[in-house]
Parts: sequence; structure tokens; C-alpha cells
Amino acid sequence: MACLLETPIRMSVLSEVTASSRHYVDRLFDPDPQKVLQGVIDMKNAVIGNNKQKANLIVLGAVPRLLYLLQQETSSTELKTECAVVLGSLAMGTENNVKSLLDCHIIPALLQGLLSPDLKFIEACLRCLRTIFTSPVTPEELLYTDATVIPHLMALLSRSRYTQEYICQIFSHCCKGPDHQTILFNHGAVQNIAHLLTSLSYKVRMQALKCFSVLAFENPQVSMTLVNVLVDGELLPQIFVKMLQRDKPIEMQLTSAKCLTYMCRAGAIRTDDSCIVLKTLPCLVRMCSKERLLEERVEGAETLAYLIEPDVELQRIASITDHLIAMLADYFKYPSSVSAITDIKRLDHDLKHAHELRQAAFKLYASLGANDEDIRKKIIETENMMDRIVTGLSESSVKVRLAAVRCLHSLSRSVQQLRTSFQDHAVWKPLMKVLQNAPDEILVVASSMLCNLLLEFSPSKENMAFQAEQKIKADILRSLSTEQLFRLLSDSDLNVLMKTLGLLRNLLSTRPHIDKIMSTHGKQIMQAVTLILEGEHNIEVKEQTLCILANIADGTTAKELIMTNDDILQKIKYYMGHSHVKLQLAAMFCISNLIWNEEEGSQERQDKLRDMGIVDILHKLSQSPDTNLCDKAKTALQQYLA
Repeated sequence: MACLLETPIRMSVLSEVTASSRHYVDRLFDPDPQKVLQGVIDMKNAVIGNNKQKANLIVLGAVPRLLYLLQQETSSTELKTECAVVLGSLAMGTENNVKSLLDCHIIPALLQGLLSPDLKFIEACLRCLRTIFTSPVTPEELLYTDATVIPHLMALLSRSRYTQEYICQIFSHCCKGPDHQTILFNHGAVQNIAHLLTSLSYKVRMQALKCFSVLAFENPQVSMTLVNVLVDGELLPQIFVKMLQRDKPIEMQLTSAKCLTYMCRAGAIRTDDSCIVLKTLPCLVRMCSKERLLEERVEGAETLAYLIEPDVELQRIASITDHLIAMLADYFKYPSSVSAITDIKRLDHDLKHAHELRQAAFKLYASLGANDEDIRKKIIETENMMDRIVTGLSESSVKVRLAAVRCLHSLSRSVQQLRTSFQDHAVWKPLMKVLQNAPDEILVVASSMLCNLLLEFSPSKENMAFQAEQKIKADILRSLSTEQLFRLLSDSDLNVLMKTLGLLRNLLSTRPHIDKIMSTHGKQIMQAVTLILEGEHNIEVKEQTLCILANIADGTTAKELIMTNDDILQKIKYYMGHSHVKLQLAAMFCISNLIWNEEEGSQERQDKLRDMGIVDILHKLSQSPDTNLCDKAKTALQQYLA
């Protein structure tokens, strides 16, 4: 019963299971092989294009019987082939159909069928496997479970144009990530598939091309190999260039451009090579035109964004090709009220996927504006651009939000724009909302974006901790919550710890702010400082922590939290004698701030520190070979003499 649909069968469904559906399944059990064959053929004709009939037959248990007949040695090759065809047709129904087939272990049965000497049966098994593996519910790993499968599929590539088409399609759908790329590469995928690019069959050429695009993606080993492969005396990159010419089908142009893009990004083709500058880049810009279908525009823009992302010269060339920056503005107006789409199905599809256009546009704008100030200016001056980004930050799609943040981050590298457009649109407000309950990917980019907004020359810096007003610092502490702040101070990730210490150090700057914060959070801060100075941390972490203590020591009332804490005073003394100069200097800052003569209570503090042996250490440090440390020690000693 494991092969039935996962959801419970309701009576309404059962009532729809017609007598004829039951009749089809019953005939599969006839003792006469000829009648069984005819029954399978009739079933094949009944299920073509009829999803209800497919679901009925699956519910009635047709799949286990068909698989049994397919694997029986006594079954004729014709019967086995017809069974594979029907199973393939059932797989073309809904995703639930595919799940039911997978539950019945259809993949091992079909892979076993590939060992048959009969080509028609092999093709039927491959066609069914292709349909199953291209379904989103099928785990790709099922192709790699048995190590003998990939080499056998490679061997079958030479059998017919159908085996070539189906196997290439299986490979391109099941190659996800470097591990799969390595397996296929090591089993000779490049050599076995390269010659298929010159096949007389368009479908074979197309599937071979798709194979190369997934094999080359972010893979220097494959890409470096592809550059030197010859097919009929012609290098592969030259073949790809021919395939992206205007007279070729759009699908072929796009996939060829992706192959060349991935090879370029993997370092196999130079960014200034004519096949990139004069062929690939213009082809991808063409794909962004509003004459193209939605999915072509999305793929074109995203591939172009990936191509130009690291290279300023390609960014400049793209920005002046076919008015690309203005062309991308149309991505936000689609479909328009006067849309030329008359096909209702197409219009319905595009309305559901219009967010993908906005995502692609944001990605491409982000790449275009990554380095050049003039390009950023052009992007921001595009109609309603800042409003579109702000709207994008609050879209329901996580992918659109991420792309909008990346676009904003790219544009925020401009000093001029930080002072004008970003301030006019108060982009930090929606950005703060984006940070709430956001996935890590968004948090990383949004945090970097905030750092740019908070730079000294940005009017948005009123949100920044360093040099910020007391109210803003209080808001930061309240928003972050002290509990969260101290959790971050015990985080195992070094970068998180350093950033948190940096934030705390900036919060504790300027005397009135130091005193105010320490009056409300002093106990927890001193505990956190103690734990870090006692822990197994590197020099940078301890130096930053001692600098926080030095800031506290600069407060008027806050310094008493140090003076009344003998444990902390002993730690400062210890680090004054440390072997690392950075830590000695940081500890010295603490002492200097505590003994400074012009401040109330300095005499009592000096006396207590003298009794602890601090003056003796200062005398030693005044002889230090490190001039900076030596000078600081001498300055501190003068406070005792004044």
C-alpha cells in the first residue's frame, strides 16, 4: 500500500474512480500475455492528457503492477516498453503522481531497464527517467546512489539521438553543486558531450549546451578544460559564440551566453576577450529588451549581473549598451495596463512571476553600480528609482528584498548619493524594518549597507553609535536590548564578538554618555569585561576590551566602577606588564584616565594605584624600547609629580 497517494483517499475521490479505470487495472492481471499487452496499450491511450484518469489509476494500484511487468524476465520487450511509456505518462501528471511513483521505487527499476539490449526499451526508460528527474519533487541524489549508473549513461550516449537528448537533460537537471560536477567530469562528461553540439538534432544540441552551462558554473577545472576542447577542428568557445548569434533561437543564444559567462567568471576566459566584450555582453543586453518573454528577460539580466559583477570595465561597457539603465526601468512596469499580451494564460503566468523581473533588475543595477560613480548617478536618476528600491525593501518575496538591499548597498558606496538621494528618501527607516526577523543572507548585506549610511560624511549618521547623541545611544541599547548585547559578547564567532565590542566602545564615548550608560548598565558591562579578559581570546579582542575600560575610566562618575573593583584593577596591572605592546598600551590608557590630575578625586585614585605597585611598573615602562609605550609611561608619571 506504500505506493498509494500520501493523502487519505476521500469517498468523493473513490466515487470518481470509474468502472473503466478499474477495468484498465484488472486487465493487467489477465493470464493471457497478449491481453495484458493490449490492456497496457489501451491504458496508454486513456491517460494521455487526462490527469484525472492518471490519478484514478494510481489510486487503484496500477503502478506496482506496471513495475512488476516491466521487471519480469518473462515479459516481452514490447510489453516492457509499453509499461515504461505508461509510467512516463503518469509521471507527466501532477507532482503527487511523481511522489507516488518514487514511493514505489520506480527509479531503480528503470535504471535496471537500461541494461537491456533493446534500444526502444532503453529509450522508453530514459524518457520516463527524464520526466521524473526534471520534477522538483525528485531528489537529484537518486541519480548518484549507485556508482555504476553514470558510466553506463555515458556509454548509452552513443546509441541514438533520443538517448543523447534524454541523458543530457537528466545530467543538466541533476548536476547541483561541485560534487555532482566532479562526478560527471571524472566520468568523461566533457569529451562525451562535446561532439553533440554539432548534432543534426536541435534538441540534442540544446540539451548538450545546457549540460555545459551547469558543468562550468563556478568550476575552474571544468571551465579551463572546455576552453581547449576541439569539436570538428573548432574550439568550444568559438562554437558557443556561433550559437549566440541573432539568427539562432533565443533559448540557444541565452544558454551559450551563460556558458561563456561562467567560463569567464571561472577565470578560463579573460574579461577583455572579444568573445565576452563584443559577443556575450551584447547578447545578454538584448535579452533585457521588452520584446523578450518574461523568463528570457529575467535570465538575461541575472546572467549579465553575474558576468559584470567583478569587472569595472564590463560595467562601464554594459551601462552604455542599448540604453540598458533606462531599459531596466521597464522591469518595474510589467505587465502594464496596455500590455500587448493577448494570450490570457501567458498574462496570468507573467502576473504571478512579475516579482522575478524586479528581483533581476535590482541585481543588475547592483552590479552596474558596484564601482563607478557616474553609473551610480545614472541609476539613481532613473525615474522613481529610490522609490522603487524603498518599495522593494518591503516586498513579500525574500528574494526581491535581498536584491533590493544589494542594490541599495551598491549605490550606498557613493558619497554624493549618501548626502542627497539617500537622505531625501530616508532609506534607513525601511532598512531597519528589513532587519527584523530577516534571514542571515539579508542581515549580512543590510548590516554592511547600514555601515555605509552611518559614515561620518553621511547625514544618516545620526543613527550611528560613535559621535551620536545620547538619545540615539539609548535607543540603540533599548532596540538591541542589553540581554542580546551581552549574548553577542559571548558569541563563539570572532567577527561577531569584535563588532559587538566595537559597538560597545562607540556607545561609551563622551563623558556624559559614559556616565549615563554606566549608571544603568554598569554592573553587566563590568561583568562582561571581566569574563572576556579572563577568557581564551586573541590579542585584538583583549585590546578592544581594555579600550572599553579606558573609555569607562574617562567618565566622571563611571571611573568609580573601576576603582571599587579590585579584580579589574589587578587585571589592568597584569596587562601593563604583558609581553604584547598593544595590550600594554591599552592598559596604560586606563591608568592615564584614572590618575589624570585635573579631575576630582585624582589624589585618592593615585594613592590607591601607587599602593598597588602601578608607579613601579610605570618607571619600568618609561625605559621601554617601544617609543610610544615609553612616552605614555612618562606622561603618566608626570601626573604624580604635578
